[in-house]
Amino acid sequence: MRIVFAGTPEVALPTLAALHASDHEVAAVLTRPDAPTGRGRRLHRSPVAAWADEHGVEVLTPAKPREPEFLDRLRAIAPDLVPVVAYGALVPPAALDIPRLGWINLHFSLLPAWRGAAPVQYAVLNGDTMTGACVFQLEPGLDTGPVYGRLTEPVGPRDTAGDLLDRLAVAGARLTLDVVNGLDVGALTGAPQPEDGISYAPKVTVDDARVRWTDPAFAVDRRVRAVTPAPGAWTDLDGQRLRLGPVTPDPDAPRLAPGEVAVGKKAVHVGTATEAVRLGQVQPAGKKPMDAASWGRGLQTAPRFA
Repeated sequence: MRIVFAGTPEVALPTLAALHASDHEVAAVLTRPDAPTGRGRRLHRSPVAAWADEHGVEVLTPAKPREPEFLDRLRAIAPDLVPVVAYGALVPPAALDIPRLGWINLHFSLLPAWRGAAPVQYAVLNGDTMTGACVFQLEPGLDTGPVYGRLTEPVGPRDTAGDLLDRLAVAGARLTLDVVNGLDVGALTGAPQPEDGISYAPKVTVDDARVRWTDPAFAVDRRVRAVTPAPGAWTDLDGQRLRLGPVTPDPDAPRLAPGEVAVGKKAVHVGTATEAVRLGQVQPAGKKPMDAASWGRGLQTAPRFA
């Protein structure tokens, strides 16, 4: 089968590599345009584009996939199918109609739960104990198409969104290849999604990643893990952001007021609405990450987080 693969971040690479190593032909990749990153704001290729460059695969980078030039090129390539993993842009009907078998999307949730941009983050934030991935037919609605295959994955009590996404990306690559193989021989029919159990996971913002110390400890823990590694949890310290790695609720710690900080010889605790949490790694503004105990030893007085 002739394929154009659509994806942008590293999480898309396992599926791209699996398709490239299969009997199918990856004729091109579709990815987001080069973007400025780092302090120097230099333009960098997306992980998918960089992978394609290394493997001699054509790279398509329209600013928007409705551009006539892109649509003309996609028609010229004439793919049978476009598998998608975290491409990052809405695909218009004009593009959806070009491949013989349409577009299929690997989505990291058990649809119809957590439709949208951040399903893994919301699964962790809401304390789900089970999640998974689905491959479904892309259509104009938001993650509404019929499902060709799914897998389940338990959410561990200390999993960050990054941990979970890494596992789902690998398992999802195998699932996507199975679906592509099934579609190639006409052996699959998509199952409509249930009408109940629908929930939404919009993009996680930097403000969403700010820790609310007036929340109970379990909610603080979930929020931090949900936004690790990106966009990264943070709290306000004297008007500057202090980035936080995963924290641990500690029912044996002394009771502290929300945001109150207690610095010990081997640990730093912060109060919540319930028990205190023990900080793990912290990163003050303009500095490298360090363990909280080392950071605490350098403080003149115990701060209070806002």
